[in-house]
Amino acid sequence: MSEYVRPPVTVLGLGPMGQALAGAMLAAGHRTTVWNRTSARADPLIARGARRATTVDEAVRASPLTLVCVIDSAAVHEIVEPAVAALKGRTLVNLSADTPRRAREMSEWAGSHGVHHLDGAIMTPAPTIGGPDALVLYSGPEHVWQTHRATLASIGGAADWLGPEPDRAAAHDIALLDVFWTAMSGVAHAFALARAERISPTALAPYARAIGGLLPELIDDMARRLAADDHAADVSAIASAAASMAHIIDAADEHGIDAGMVRAARTAAVRAISTGHGDDDFSRMTEMYAQVGASAAGGVHVVSP
Repeated sequence: MSEYVRPPVTVLGLGPMGQALAGAMLAAGHRTTVWNRTSARADPLIARGARRATTVDEAVRASPLTLVCVIDSAAVHEIVEPAVAALKGRTLVNLSADTPRRAREMSEWAGSHGVHHLDGAIMTPAPTIGGPDALVLYSGPEHVWQTHRATLASIGGAADWLGPEPDRAAAHDIALLDVFWTAMSGVAHAFALARAERISPTALAPYARAIGGLLPELIDDMARRLAADDHAADVSAIASAAASMAHIIDAADEHGIDAGMVRAARTAAVRAISTGHGDDDFSRMTEMYAQVGASAAGGVHVVSP
């Protein structure tokens, strides 16, 4: 009897996330074939029982399901296009982050070559892969999802299929990464400002965590307001937020700290005030950001006073 009790899987790309994916597949009992441009990166996985492929074509032919996780869609195309004949009739799951447009383009490319395709967005870091805290979002044809969902479950945690439109996972990914990186940039900026004011990072951290703890409830409230188109302020209004942002900018300028991110936020807030929404809840800012973006695309430059 074979030592492998589950369908074979191929993993292309062995950065930290690719190695975690391949490791999870091995741990779950899948015969796992791996490929990476730098072959030595596969060594730890080979020691655990993975099979090394010397070419992408060889790797793809080893399994009905191929996972690819590299830097972006351009890298995916560079890797898989030479092996398109081998991919025909098989399934490619692209777990490489990129834009919704590029997810649609990848789906169109796959379809035109007879390749089954799912787009995936890994929403948790590499150490979670294979465990209960992993979260991966998928989109693409339902029959492809249903065929491979049991195998994909070996990645661990939650696996959510968002529908047949190929760009749904990437669209969620972009929006959620916007939350994360904007927040992390704000945290980094706060530590820079605090240090300039002689506050140690460890002294600030407990208070920063408390501020961050307000976000879950505020996110739910903003989602409710946006769904209902209800922006009547009952606690704090945009005008107050803009004043607070001005204070941050002034303090940062005094210390020569880059305040570009806060200036951009205040530009949108000032636009809201100038168009009569200063007394609205901060949820109105979703509309303002869209308008500022449209103005920029049309060549209009909005300057914060």
